[in-house]
Amino acid sequence: MAEARLLVTGASGFVGRAVVERCVADPRWRVRAAVRGNPAVIPEGAQAAHVGDIGPDTDWRDALDGVDVVVHAAARVHMMSDAAADPLEAFRRVNVAGTLNLARQAATARARRFVFISSIKVNGEATHARPYTAADAPAPLDPYGVSKHEAEEGLRALARETSLEVAIIRPVLVYGPGVKANFLSMMRWLHRGIPLPLGALHNRRSLVALDNLVDLIHTCVDHPAAANETFLVSDGEDLSTTALLERTALALGARARLLPVPPQLLAAAARALGKADLA
Repeated sequence: MAEARLLVTGASGFVGRAVVERCVADPRWRVRAAVRGNPAVIPEGAQAAHVGDIGPDTDWRDALDGVDVVVHAAARVHMMSDAAADPLEAFRRVNVAGTLNLARQAATARARRFVFISSIKVNGEATHARPYTAADAPAPLDPYGVSKHEAEEGLRALARETSLEVAIIRPVLVYGPGVKANFLSMMRWLHRGIPLPLGALHNRRSLVALDNLVDLIHTCVDHPAAANETFLVSDGEDLSTTALLERTALALGARARLLPVPPQLLAAAARALGKADLA
């Protein structure tokens, strides 16, 4: 295909920056990176597009000028301790109203495709008999998952009303260079040798390497079969929390000090502390 323009939101973030790096290296694309602050944080070769906070009133006209495809990686992210007075409303403002505002302006600007980075939390919090699939009925439980589901539904409606193609990607837990949030906390605990009561967990947790996720995003940018489809993505190997900690410690050159606390006791304690995601 001829050289085309790609807009990546959240370009200074963990996933967005990696997407920009991959697409800058692809000669088919001229990449525009949406940032709120210092443009020096975006990879060399990308054009910076300054935008304010993402919400229902954000003006994307300059950023969307001449753009063929949008990869929307920016979001209000899942937080274990949310200080917002109304977390669901806070998530909806950015992840629903902000996403749909951008998508509508993209359709008006005649962009061809909108790749939305959603979340496995749209499917729910845990499986039992079998893994999730894209065909399963959504069952989000927390405000973050609810907001991502509502954004997906709004995007699908917009795709039916306009010529904008929508590709939705629901990643599981993403790991790789520059990871933050819960995974970074876990690595810090392991590096410091802090004893963790997670040595007897036989659950199965899906993960996806940053490079693998970016491969899929890069494919969805222009693959004909990705139009108006939803994708779940993982590495294809599910690990227990205990095994994940052991492997991470090995990679860090550290020793995992894991205490075999019974899962039932651990789950009750985690719920009481508002940290059920760690169990």
